Amino acid sequence: MSIHWDTLVERIKSCDSFILCSHIRPDCDALGSELGLAGALEQLGKKVRIVNGHPTPPNLAFIDPDKKIEVIGEDTQPEDIKADCFIVLDTSAWAQIGPMGDVLRSFEGQKLCIDHHVGEDDLGTEFFKDTKAEATGHLVAKLAGHLGTEITPAMAMALYAAIATDTGWFRFGSTTPETYRVIAQLVESGASPPAIYGDLYERDTIGRVRLRGRILSRTAEELDGQLVYTHVLKEDFPETGAVASDTEDAINLTLAIAGTQVAVIFVEQATGGFKLSFRSRCAVDCSELAKKFGGGGHKAAAGAFVDGQLADVTSLVLPAVREAMAAL
Repeated sequence: MSIHWDTLVERIKSCDSFILCSHIRPDCDALGSELGLAGALEQLGKKVRIVNGHPTPPNLAFIDPDKKIEVIGEDTQPEDIKADCFIVLDTSAWAQIGPMGDVLRSFEGQKLCIDHHVGEDDLGTEFFKDTKAEATGHLVAKLAGHLGTEITPAMAMALYAAIATDTGWFRFGSTTPETYRVIAQLVESGASPPAIYGDLYERDTIGRVRLRGRILSRTAEELDGQLVYTHVLKEDFPETGAVASDTEDAINLTLAIAGTQVAVIFVEQATGGFKLSFRSRCAVDCSELAKKFGGGGHKAAAGAFVDGQLADVTSLVLPAVREAMAAL
């Protein structure tokens, strides 16, 4: 699916005020895309608010130095959210919009979705998707060009972080020559790769380090090391001093094990059940795996949620992973 840029530009220019929203447990692609688009819209004289269902994780707070991003129920209430246009970024699933879902359902203005994920729910929006794009941040950078706006240093920083993290700092298979072309543009516009890398990966808390130690110590392997999985329990957070967002990207640590083809991490949620993350470096399609459990994502990376205790969840999920691997 490719984006009809002229139509998207027409939709945007027809509105004066905007609400931007992304998925719960926001990552850099979600946050960076929102901030990048907000910067472009503000240059056009538009009024813009960013309102998410979950707060920005502490380790990603650097991306929003001016604290533009609001949280529903904390900084604002549903009845106070009014605009001409509601834009959802970096997700096409109701489950991932979280508390902002009710706002989107009742919104009476224009509704758009800009995303790069494969699956989609009927959000009641007009979709502008490119599933071949490695990050929504890349789509926002392109959109800024089609809108005729400048990429400011602040926008460049946010969009660089979005693309760099969604490509695993350019080591994932989704990275293309076009990725490097837009990254070069962002650096020319003021993004500082050393500063962004430092903010992302060289500011760990002791709690985050201790939690990752637990995650690695629980790593198990099957199928001669081709399948690797681990888990996080909710009591791990207070015991190590970590926070929920400290599990982000932890699954990628297991991919460093030689021979790993598929990795799974089970993260217990505070309210119960487990968030699942799948990673693949073979022909196994993570988005298809996640779909079996009501989730979605990309071929190489996807996620879902399963209610239940750890033993029950693993006994449900791991056989599906083994079956997918055996079918290769």
